[in-house]
Amino acid sequence: MGIWRYAVVLDAGSSGTRIHVYRWPDSVKARKSASAKELASLPEIITKDKWTKKIHPGISTFAQNPDAVGIDHLRPLLHHAQEVIPEEDVPDTPIFLLATAGMRLLQNAEQKAVLSNVCTYIRQNTDFLLPNCNQHVQVIEGNTEGLYGWIATNYLVGGFDDEAHNHGKGHHTYGFLDMGGASAQIAFAPNATEAERHANDLTLLRLRNINGMSTEYKVFVTSWLGFGAREARSRYVKALLESTANEKTRGKPDPCLHSGLRTTADGEILPSEGPVSGMDPYLIGTGQFDECLRQTFPLLEKDAPCPDEPCLIHGVHVPAIDFDVNHFIGISEYWHTTHEIFEMGHKDKAYDFNTYQQRVKEFCSQPWDSVHMGVLDQKWGKKVDKETAYEVCFKASWLIGILHDGIGIPRVGIETTEGTGHNGTKEVLAQGKQKGYLDAFQAVNKIDSTEVSWTLGKAVLYASSQVPPLPQGLPVGFGSNIPGGVPDDFQYPGPPLNPIPPPILPTNETIASPKAKHWHDTLFNGDSPRRIPGIFLFLLIVVIATFFLCGRDRRKRFYRKLTRRPNSRGGGSHHYPRRSKGGFFSSKFPFFSTRRGSHAAYERVLEDGGRDFELGPASSDDDSSPIYEDDFGRTKLHGSNNSNWGAATNKPGFDNNGSLSVNMDRTGLAVRTESRERLAPLALGPTHNGRKSRATSPVRHKPSNLSPLSDG
Repeated sequence: MGIWRYAVVLDAGSSGTRIHVYRWPDSVKARKSASAKELASLPEIITKDKWTKKIHPGISTFAQNPDAVGIDHLRPLLHHAQEVIPEEDVPDTPIFLLATAGMRLLQNAEQKAVLSNVCTYIRQNTDFLLPNCNQHVQVIEGNTEGLYGWIATNYLVGGFDDEAHNHGKGHHTYGFLDMGGASAQIAFAPNATEAERHANDLTLLRLRNINGMSTEYKVFVTSWLGFGAREARSRYVKALLESTANEKTRGKPDPCLHSGLRTTADGEILPSEGPVSGMDPYLIGTGQFDECLRQTFPLLEKDAPCPDEPCLIHGVHVPAIDFDVNHFIGISEYWHTTHEIFEMGHKDKAYDFNTYQQRVKEFCSQPWDSVHMGVLDQKWGKKVDKETAYEVCFKASWLIGILHDGIGIPRVGIETTEGTGHNGTKEVLAQGKQKGYLDAFQAVNKIDSTEVSWTLGKAVLYASSQVPPLPQGLPVGFGSNIPGGVPDDFQYPGPPLNPIPPPILPTNETIASPKAKHWHDTLFNGDSPRRIPGIFLFLLIVVIATFFLCGRDRRKRFYRKLTRRPNSRGGGSHHYPRRSKGGFFSSKFPFFSTRRGSHAAYERVLEDGGRDFELGPASSDDDSSPIYEDDFGRTKLHGSNNSNWGAATNKPGFDNNGSLSVNMDRTGLAVRTESRERLAPLALGPTHNGRKSRATSPVRHKPSNLSPLSDG
C-alpha cells in the first residue's frame, strides 16, 4: 500500500449516476511531523473536478432490465475511476454505490435486482475492495444522505473547528439543506436546550481525528420524500389539473410558466400557436409569479397532523431552530435555482431573499419569446437551455416556500427595507466579508474549489474510521443517540484496512504534503519504537560492508593497528620478536587471523646480530614438538617456549618500513644493529617466501625451532 488511501463513491441519484474519487494521506504519514492543531483535525480529503464523471439516466431506469445496468451504465464510470487511481492501489480502494431518492421509489424486489447486478458486475470486472454487497451497494435512507451532507458541509466550511467558528452559546457547526429531484433534507445540531429536550430525536455521530481521539456530535436529520423539485412539480401539476377538471377547455392556465409558453403535463414544450393534437390537457403560461407562490404553498402541507410538536413540513417533527446559532448552507437545487440564471445577470454574488424574490418576479413576468431569445443568445450562460429557463420560475417559488414558510428562515431585508431602491444583497456581501457563513441561509456550490456533495461526507466518515484509535477508543459511525456507547443500530463506514497504529509524535512541526516514500524516511523519521536499534543495525551493516570493500591489504593494516600492544618488557624500547597470537578477533572471526604459512615475515639481522641467534637443530616428532592443526586445518609444530625467537612470524605490532631500532638481549645488554628490519610479506608475485636477511641465509625445508645461544 502506498502513501495515499483512496475511496470511490457513486451517487446513484434519480436523474443520473455520478462517480467521485477521493484521496487522503495514510494515517502513519499524516501523523508524522503534525502540529497539535493538525493532530486534532480530521484527515485531509482531496478530490479534483476531473476525478468526477456523471452519466444519465439514473439506475432506477434499469428496474425492468437489471442485467444491463453494468455494461450500459457502470462500465464508463468504473473505467474513469481506474484511470485516476494507481493500479497498485486499486485492490485496497473501497467502492460504494449509494442510491438515493430515485431508487427509493421502486419496489423492494426491483431494488434488489438492480443492486445485485451492480455488485456482481463490479466484482467480476474490477479489483476494487468490495467485501460486503449489502454494505457497499445499497439504497440509503434520506436521513443518511442528509447526515453525509452535514458532514461534508461542515468539513469544507471548517465547522468542526470550534474556536474559529464560534457562533455563540457553545455552538460552532452549520446547518445543511439539500434539495434534489425527488426529496429534500435538513440536518443541523440544535442548541443545548433543544438538544436536551429532543435527545431521542437526534443522531449520534462519532468521528476520529488524526491523533486518534474521537469527537461526538448530536445532529437532527430528517428527509421529506416527494419534496424535491421534480416531484413537487409533479404534485403541483396534478393538483392544478384536478382543480380545473370541470372546465371544458383542454388548456389549463399555469401562473408558474412564462406568458405565451405552452407545455404538456409532462413538461414537453409545445408550439406557441396553433391547435394541440390529442385529447390530453396541456398547460398555458400566464407569468403571474405572486399567484404561483400562492398555489405552491399548499404543497408544503403545513396543516398536516403533527403528533410530536413542533413540526415544519408534512407533519414531520423538527426541534425548534435557533437562528442566532443555526446558520444554514444549501446545495444542489438551492444553488442552481438561485444562481444559474439570476447570478449571471447581475454583479452581486450573494442574495438576500427580498432582492432575490424581486429578481425572480422580474424574470418570470417576461414573455416566453423574450426569454427564449435570451437563451439562444446565451444571456445566462451556456448551461441554461430552454427547459432550465422555463422550469426556474416554479423551482424559485418552491424554494422560497420551503425556506421561509416551511423551515422558517427569516426573510432578510424585508423588515429593514427603506424605499424601493434598497438592495439587501450588498449588505449581505458586506457582512459576509466579516462574518463568513453567518447568514441565516446561503446557497453554495463549491467551498474552497471543492464541490459540496454528500458523497464527500461519506468519504470523510470512512477516512476517519481508518485512523488508529486510542486504547479503549469507540468506533467511528452513527446511530441512535446513546452517548459514550455503541447502539444496536450503529452503522459503520466500511471494512477496516487494518492500519498500523503508530505512536503520536511531538507536535513541534507542521505536516507536509506526502511525497515519494523512501527507506531513509522509514528508518530515520519513522514512528516505530524500534527505530534506534534499527539505526545501529544499519551502521553495523555499513561498517562490515566497508571492511570487505577496502581490500586485503587495508584490512590487514587496520587489524595490526587494532591489535598493537604496548611494550611491557624493561624500560627501554627493545622488542623481543614474538609470534602474534591474533588477539580476540582472530579467535572469533577467521578472516581476521594471519596466514602464517604463506605470508611469513623474516627479520634481517646484520653480522653483529649473528652472535645472539643461531638455528637450532631440526626437531623430531617427539612429545616436545607435537603436531597439531590450526584453525584453518594446517599442520603446525609446538616448540619450546623459546621457539618464537628468530622464527618466521608476522609482527603486526611493528612497522615494516626498514627503520632503525634498538633491541635488548635477554641479559639486558643493548646490542646495536645497524640496519635490522623486518620484511613485510610480498604482496605480489607467485611465491610466498619472504626476502632473505643475508646472502647465505639458510633455507628451511620444514619448520624448526630457534633457541638463543648459551652464555658459555
